[in-house]
Amino acid sequence: MFKKRGWIIYIGFFISSILITSLSLSAGNETPEFPVLPPPFSEGIFPCSDCHAGMQVNTTRRELEFHEDIKLKHFDGWCFDCHNPSDRDTLRLASGKVISFKDSEFLCGQCHGTIFRDWKAGVHGKRTGMWNGKKEYRLCVHCHWPHEPKFKPIKPLPPPTRPEDIKYRVLRPDEIPENPLESTLHMEKK
Repeated sequence: MFKKRGWIIYIGFFISSILITSLSLSAGNETPEFPVLPPPFSEGIFPCSDCHAGMQVNTTRRELEFHEDIKLKHFDGWCFDCHNPSDRDTLRLASGKVISFKDSEFLCGQCHGTIFRDWKAGVHGKRTGMWNGKKEYRLCVHCHWPHEPKFKPIKPLPPPTRPEDIKYRVLRPDEIPENPLESTLHMEKK
C-alpha cells in the first residue's frame, strides 16, 4: 500500500513539474534575460561600425586583410555565420534573428545546447551574486576566445609543500609561489 502511494506521489510531482515548466515557457515568447557582464571587447575594435561604416559587404570566404590575427579554429564556418553583415555591431542567429553582443550566449547555445543549459543553471561558467537574490553571469567569451574556444594546455603546478618542511622556515619574496588562479584565468588571445 505504501509503495503504491509513493509512486502516485512521485508521478504527481513529475506531472506537475512538466505542467509548470510548459506553462512558464508558453506564458511568453520572450527570450529570457540573464544579468551578464558586458562582453570583453578587444581594445579599439568595437563598435565595428567605426571601421565598417560605408564598406561594401563581401561574403566571400577569404584571408582577411585587417583581422589577419583571427584564424577561425572553431568550426568550418565563416565570419558571417555569427556576425551580422548588415550591422557589424550585432550578431545573427541561424534563424536570422539579430542579437546584441551582450546576448551572445544565445548564439553559442545554438550549437552548444547542453553547455548552454548548464550555463543557465549555473553549472558551467562563472556566476556571482546571491543564491536567492541578484546574480551576475559571465558570458562564454569571458572565458573562451570565440574564434578558437578550446583551452590551451596548462602546465601542471608543482606538488604542494608538506607543512613540516616549511614550519619554521622564512621564505624570501622570490620563493613565494604565485597564485596560479591570478595568472591563468585571463583569456589569452592569439
